[in-house]
Amino acid sequence: MKIKEIGKKLKRDIPAVYLALRKKETPFIAKLMAMITIGYALSPVDLIPDFIPILGYLDDLLILPLLVSITIRLIPHNIFIQCQIEARDSWENEKAKKWYFSIPVILFWLFILALILRKIY
Repeated sequence: MKIKEIGKKLKRDIPAVYLALRKKETPFIAKLMAMITIGYALSPVDLIPDFIPILGYLDDLLILPLLVSITIRLIPHNIFIQCQIEARDSWENEKAKKWYFSIPVILFWLFILALILRKIY
């Protein structure tokens, strides 16, 4: 599978994993793995920083698809298919219809900003 195809698959599967996280039918272990996966996907902090040539992006190319794959295998197939359909319907013209998908990222950056302001003042 080419890198471009992996990227498109991740773009389709990560929102479905997020939706599966919210379903009560999803087993606890799958929810735990989904939280780890979504957290890693949204986190600006990587195991290997991106400014390190080649290795910085290599962890994103290996770890994120691996986490998504493990999470998908833990989610019951019928639930994941339903979540994929819901995720596909939640995107319109490549922009999310639901603004609250960005809440974790916004909260993270507000936390970082608060820490910086606290350090300055």
